[in-house]
Amino acid sequence: MTARKPVTDSHLEREIFEQPEVLERLLARRDHVAAIADDIRKASPAYVVIAARGTSDHAAIYGKYLFGSLAGLPVALATPSLSTLYGKPPRFERALVIGVSQSGRSTDVGQVLSDAAAQGALTLAITNDDTSPMAVTARHHIGLSAGQELSLAATKTYTGQLVALAMLVASVTGEDALLKELDRLPAHVSETLRLCAEAIFRAERYTFMEHCVTLGRGYNYATAFEVALKIKELTYVVAQPYSSADFRHGPIAVVEEGFPVLAVVTGGAARDDMLQLLAKLKERNAELVVISDQNEALALARTPFRLPAGVPEWLSPVVSVIPGQLFAMGLALAKGHDLDSPRGLNKITITY
Repeated sequence: MTARKPVTDSHLEREIFEQPEVLERLLARRDHVAAIADDIRKASPAYVVIAARGTSDHAAIYGKYLFGSLAGLPVALATPSLSTLYGKPPRFERALVIGVSQSGRSTDVGQVLSDAAAQGALTLAITNDDTSPMAVTARHHIGLSAGQELSLAATKTYTGQLVALAMLVASVTGEDALLKELDRLPAHVSETLRLCAEAIFRAERYTFMEHCVTLGRGYNYATAFEVALKIKELTYVVAQPYSSADFRHGPIAVVEEGFPVLAVVTGGAARDDMLQLLAKLKERNAELVVISDQNEALALARTPFRLPAGVPEWLSPVVSVIPGQLFAMGLALAKGHDLDSPRGLNKITITY
């Protein structure tokens, strides 16, 4: 096979295309994650609380669906300001409290873990730094094995966070079929990169785009948020994420002829609802960019990006975000922006 020739000399592009190898390294830590899952089963938490910010918060949204649908556990997203600004942390005694952060240095997320640990709750950190404050604070830690991420826009650490959460929940359930599906992910990600590399060039059509919406539902609600963030931070376009259900409750009024809509449609429970919405948007002559493994959805798109077949819905966010990463990179390139250092951003953002 001929090696792919990079389009740019950016860290961003290299890190996007590193993702299959990153996930292989992470999946090799299955025994470590299985031991954590054993401790979770012994603790038998009544619910899960996930604390995160930014990109990591989108991984937390994915975690809500994983724990709820596969493990039957309700999930709340933490409100870190209760711990930091107000000094009134909620009761965590019966919870599994998870902190998610690429750097492991998010002060407010770390404070949630500290408060939970002080109350006797079971705590877990998911970070890309085994020596970070969060990794040290929590009872358990899952390292992403992603290597240093040099681009300010997170890509490989985001998919790593998704897979870390998926490994954890699959291990908690003890279902071998789920673990076997996880093993095929690196190959699916490699195939996605091959199928969708053209997104870098096809994004040029949208150079003069100033606003858009991103849509997803179910597991891919998280993808809508993450793709919107990548578009905002790399291209400075105002991108607003919605679930297909919420979008019908008012925001659909913004759609007129030529309005850009980026939608994620995969097989599974959310498929039919997303197809129905896309058909309505097509009637309004929206400019549809569709990421999908479904022929019906791709046929409605002005700009389709095909996902590989055979990826189960619960793992589809790991592949569906990749065309969004490539699209945002391509659009930033077309607009002449710095791919690795978007304006006004730092790699580690400290919030209190």
